[in-house]
Amino acid sequence: MSALPLAGKRIVVTRTRAQSEALAGPLEALGAQVISIPAIEVRDPDSWTPLDSALARLGEFDVLVLTSVNGVQKLLERLAAAGRTVADLQHLEVAAIGPATAAELQAAGIGVDFIPKSYRAEGLLEALEGRSLAGKRFLIPRARVARDIVPRVLAGRGAHVEVVEAYQTVLPDIDRQALRAILDPPPDLVTFTSSSTSVNFARLIEALNEPRAIRPGDVRAASIGPITSETARSLGFQVVLEAAEYTIPGLIAAIRDYFASRQDSASRPDRQRE
Repeated sequence: MSALPLAGKRIVVTRTRAQSEALAGPLEALGAQVISIPAIEVRDPDSWTPLDSALARLGEFDVLVLTSVNGVQKLLERLAAAGRTVADLQHLEVAAIGPATAAELQAAGIGVDFIPKSYRAEGLLEALEGRSLAGKRFLIPRARVARDIVPRVLAGRGAHVEVVEAYQTVLPDIDRQALRAILDPPPDLVTFTSSSTSVNFARLIEALNEPRAIRPGDVRAASIGPITSETARSLGFQVVLEAAEYTIPGLIAAIRDYFASRQDSASRPDRQRE
């Protein structure tokens, strides 16, 4: 029986503990030794007031934009806290950036009107090309720290945009001694599924603060998409692969193909000598 494609590979998953299994499970099924180092932790915002206020005024909005599964979950949580249901969203057009976000909405009984072909902010703007946005009111519940391209461009096209904090991502507490042991020697690959995971992973390894500790330049990174890749490279990581489809399945496929191509390259000289 042939070896599994990722047999013997040590791969780090930096997603939150709650979300890591969707990536770790398939990688393990392909033979990888998966090491979980959660680089982000999702927490409630310091105040629910902005989101609760927006939800109390749902009738004022025309379009609801969700950019992550976390945003969907927090939206539903605050709807329930206010004694409201998904029926209160029926008058809204709903946009979801990415299939995972769309699936979370649909599982809650919320119809999704459009999903950008490119699963990032620019894709949403492309999907809205040609539509008259003047006077349209957009509600965007999202993380405290996020790119501003969508609200900026929408406002430039005449839309009224209300961005509210639905959650925040923070650096979790991790045992430095355990982290040092995991990263010596450096793993075969570290996966980044967002810019936040790459930024926080850089902070984690910087905190080791030893001459012999791992540095970003020692890390071979697998990125879920171009924005994450750009952030990771700016931090000094070696981005050796990027998913063609900016999803978890897309990232898994890219990792499998990356190691398969390296194995093919390594075996080619042997065939030439035969």
